[in-house]
Amino acid sequence: MKGIFAVVLASFLWGTTGTAASFAQALSPLAIGAFAMGVAALLLGLRSARALASHAKSLRAKPALLIGGAASVVLYPLAFYSSMHLAGVAIGTVVSIASAPLFAALLERLLDAKPITLRWTLSFLIGVSGIVMLYLGKVTPVAEAGGSAMLIGVLLGLVAGLTYSAYTWVVKRHIESGIESGASMAALFILASLVLLPSLALTGENLFASFTNAAVVIYMALVPMFLGYIAFSYGLRSVSVSSATLITLLEPVVAVLLAISFLGEAFALIGWLGLLAVFASILIQLSRSQ
Repeated sequence: MKGIFAVVLASFLWGTTGTAASFAQALSPLAIGAFAMGVAALLLGLRSARALASHAKSLRAKPALLIGGAASVVLYPLAFYSSMHLAGVAIGTVVSIASAPLFAALLERLLDAKPITLRWTLSFLIGVSGIVMLYLGKVTPVAEAGGSAMLIGVLLGLVAGLTYSAYTWVVKRHIESGIESGASMAALFILASLVLLPSLALTGENLFASFTNAAVVIYMALVPMFLGYIAFSYGLRSVSVSSATLITLLEPVVAVLLAISFLGEAFALIGWLGLLAVFASILIQLSRSQ
C-alpha cells in the first residue's frame, strides 16, 4: 500500500508542473523540461552515489537495457511537448497520458508474460474515459491543429506514452534483478542529462532572465522532478508498471484542479464527471493487494 501512495504522491507533484510553468515568461517548454529533468538527474545521482557505485557492475551488465531506458527518458519530454504543440494541449495530453498505461500493460505482457487482468482492464477503461471527459470539460473545442500537423502530434503523443512506459519498465526490471530503485532511476537520468542539458544552449536563453523564470525552473527541478521521481522509484519496488502508469492518470486531474484554483480556468459538468471517473479508476487500484 505504501508503494501505491508513493506513486500517488509522485503523480500529484507532477500535476503541479503545468500551473508552475504558466508563470514563466517567454520560456520554451522544451527548455523547462530539459532543465528540470537534467538538474533533477544530477541531484538523483548525488543522492544515490553510493548505490550507483555498488550497483555499477550490474547496471553495466545489460548495456542495451540501460541505454534504452536513458534514451526513453530523453525522448519522453521532447515527444510530449512537441505533441501538445502540434496537436493542441488537450489532444496531446490525452493521447500521451492515456496511452501510457496501455503501453505499460503491453510491455509487461510481451516481455514479462504478465497477464492483463480484468480488474486492470476495467480500471483502465474507466480512467481513460475520465481523462477524455476531463479535457472536454476544461478546454473549449477549437481547431487547434489540422491535417498533417494533427496526425504527427497524435503520433508523437503515442511516442511519449510508449517512452514513459519503457523507462518505467526498465527501472522495474532493474529492481527485480536486485538493483536499488534509486540507483536505477539515477543512472537513467544521468545518462539522459548528457543530452538534455547541452540542449539548453539552443533553447534556454531566458531561463534566468527574471526572478520568476528562475523560481519556476528551480521549483520544477527540485519538487516535481527530483522529489517526484524519488517517490515514483520507491513506489515501483512494490507496484507493477501497468498499475503505476494507471495511477499516474491522477496527474492531469491535479493539473486541472490547480488551473481552476490559480489560473481562473472554467470547468464544465462533464469535466467533474471525468474527475470522478479517474478517482474511481484509482480506487480500483487501491483496493487490490500489492
